[in-house]
Amino acid sequence: MSHPPVQLATFPTPVEPAPRLAAAVGLGPEDLWVKRDDLTGVGGGGNKIRKLEWTVGAALAEGADTLVTTGAPQSNHARLTAAAAARLGLAAVLVLRGSPGASRSGNLALDGLLGARLLWAGEVDRAGLDAAAAEVCARLRKSGARPALIPFGGSSALGARGYVRCADELREQVPDLRTAVVALGSGGTMAGLVAGLGSESVLGVDVGALADPAAAVEEFAAPHTTEKVTADRLRVRRDQVCSGYAKLTGPAAEALRLAARTEGIVLDPVYTGRALAGLIAAVRDGDVRRGEKTVFVHTGGLPGLFGHAEAVAYAEEGSVVHDG
Repeated sequence: MSHPPVQLATFPTPVEPAPRLAAAVGLGPEDLWVKRDDLTGVGGGGNKIRKLEWTVGAALAEGADTLVTTGAPQSNHARLTAAAAARLGLAAVLVLRGSPGASRSGNLALDGLLGARLLWAGEVDRAGLDAAAAEVCARLRKSGARPALIPFGGSSALGARGYVRCADELREQVPDLRTAVVALGSGGTMAGLVAGLGSESVLGVDVGALADPAAAVEEFAAPHTTEKVTADRLRVRRDQVCSGYAKLTGPAAEALRLAARTEGIVLDPVYTGRALAGLIAAVRDGDVRRGEKTVFVHTGGLPGLFGHAEAVAYAEEGSVVHDG
């Protein structure tokens, strides 16, 4: 059954020119634009809220009173799930990988401020995290609650509808768009853009969240397009994963500094920093070309910077990061 989305954010988000950044990466002054999905409003902003409008809409239609989701300690999706719950008068339980550390800054601080309950699953893999969340939901049901399990990263075929809508915005805002560049994590954001814009118009930069993110994009995009979307036809860069998901890489660190110092735009070290590093590499090898309209999709994540010790040190001291 199809359920309507719940309204959580302010759309359409703006598209802004980035001429100084364009010149710095080797593009023409009118070639590069930034889709400001960091400005979606609720809970500090970010791309996950587009997916949550759909997944939470379905949860409400099914009578849920508690949202349960999973993620890494600095999960932007978990933070925005907590914000959505607060906006709608629901409870939120966040099942996070690992254990409480000495620092509770960044997204963790906002999770608490938003009223979410945090449960730590220990050092588990994705299957272990999913199992922990299922167990939490079972306990909540026994206590009389009505939990809804929101998927990891908010990514599912249903959640991808949020980025089909974003693709509609981009077609209106940048009619001659050639390439939309976006971080590729759990797959739902890229899937919606691919469904709306076509495989050839979307470049995903893998951040290392999944072993095979292209397969997730294929699965989530399929219900929303007549195009035959297959993992091998997607434009995916995997050269920015380097030493792993939560690490600050050298190219990402340089991208953080470049965006901040050319356009006053702040990126995060895990997603958008890697995505811009991937865009820079794509210009270098000719996949993104001068004279064509390119949109960098800024998916948010700023709070995560403050929970990332390496990134904070780099920002404060200009430390050189040797990785990748």
